[in-house]
Amino acid sequence: MQSGLASNIHSGALAKAPIPSINGRPDYDLAAALTKVSPQAQAKAKASAQDFEAMFLNSMFSQMTSGLKGEGPFGSTTGTGVWRSMLTEQYSKSFAKAGGVGISNDVYRTLILQQASRGGQTTQGKQA
Repeated sequence: MQSGLASNIHSGALAKAPIPSINGRPDYDLAAALTKVSPQAQAKAKASAQDFEAMFLNSMFSQMTSGLKGEGPFGSTTGTGVWRSMLTEQYSKSFAKAGGVGISNDVYRTLILQQASRGGQTTQGKQA
């Protein structure tokens, strides 16, 4: 299958966009799937993947700071619980937007491959 895609790439079918890579190697499956999925669905999948990673990081940061005692922004005073949750939420969004820990890349790839296998349909059921 990859040799067929390689010949399509050389003939110009996929040469318009750079080939995405996975683990340092070209990801021909994702490249082929991206041609079947609309740019709007791609943007939506990217945003969903980034939101998922932010949610994961928020959970991780919350667990990291849950056992802290004392005073200050991470202490156990009355108002710090709400402040800490807002701070960890903003940290997680910033981390995810800056590239995160790599979860969003895999989630995005999976979403695009699933949409392409359904015939390029978006989440609303419209053809791409």
